[in-house]
Amino acid sequence: MDKTAGGSPLKGVAFVMAAVFLFAAGDTLNKHLVGLYPVPFVQAGRYLVNLVLLLVLMAPRHGAALWRTQRTGWVLMRGLVLAVASLTMSLALQLMPVGETVAIIYLAPMLVMLLSGPLLHEKVHPVAWFGAVLAFGGVILVMRPGGGLDAWGVVFALMNAGLSTAYHLMTRVLARTESTMSMLFHVALVGTVIFGVTALQSLPPAMPPLPDLALIGAMGVLATIGHFLFTIAYRQAPPALLAPVNYMHLVWAGVLGWAVFDHIPDALSLTGMAMVLVAGIIVALRAGRAG
Repeated sequence: MDKTAGGSPLKGVAFVMAAVFLFAAGDTLNKHLVGLYPVPFVQAGRYLVNLVLLLVLMAPRHGAALWRTQRTGWVLMRGLVLAVASLTMSLALQLMPVGETVAIIYLAPMLVMLLSGPLLHEKVHPVAWFGAVLAFGGVILVMRPGGGLDAWGVVFALMNAGLSTAYHLMTRVLARTESTMSMLFHVALVGTVIFGVTALQSLPPAMPPLPDLALIGAMGVLATIGHFLFTIAYRQAPPALLAPVNYMHLVWAGVLGWAVFDHIPDALSLTGMAMVLVAGIIVALRAGRAG
């Protein structure tokens, strides 16, 4: 088994499992909060906490490297794409359960893989095409007519998948010249500015109680810790080993949706979610063998 120098594959897997759990927990908090407050207000708090934590925890160590860029325009555009993706995710969660929403947006990794051929000149194996078809079929089962999902919620989730695809493709290109910390910092900065401005137009009529403000802050903390765990995970183990573990996000989302909102998908939706999960693992394992 390949492993990074001085790393521990077991620790890497554990870090990724913890990271995607935190992301699913953030999705769950997001659904709860956007049911009570305007989306820009919630996201402004989340991104502000993310930005402050990066400045407090990372600036002393990285200094100016935290915000230094080679292609500033593209780095800022990447942050804008993710901010709009956060908006569409929140709008989808307002209208749909957590598990089904996450299942639909997991079309993004498949789209990244398929588009990396014509756009980034990367070879796409037939197994990858099989996985993409399987995942697409799973998503169709989740969002099928008569399945009880809100039509606009499905539209917002599909928009999120498209935006996430663009975000990840931009990340692949920018990773050649930009540092991980710099890209994380500019994502937090752009999100804070955009949602801070838009939140002024949609403030809640009264200041939320302290517990709700704490939950908004917790979203930022979860996102920051989750991305930090991802960073150290890939120092512990090779991407080929860790890629399939990312799909635990689907499992955590379904479990938390049941635990917090008492939502249990019907049999066909569960089948579709399982198809997306299996497709992602198959493709990731094939990519690992190819690497």
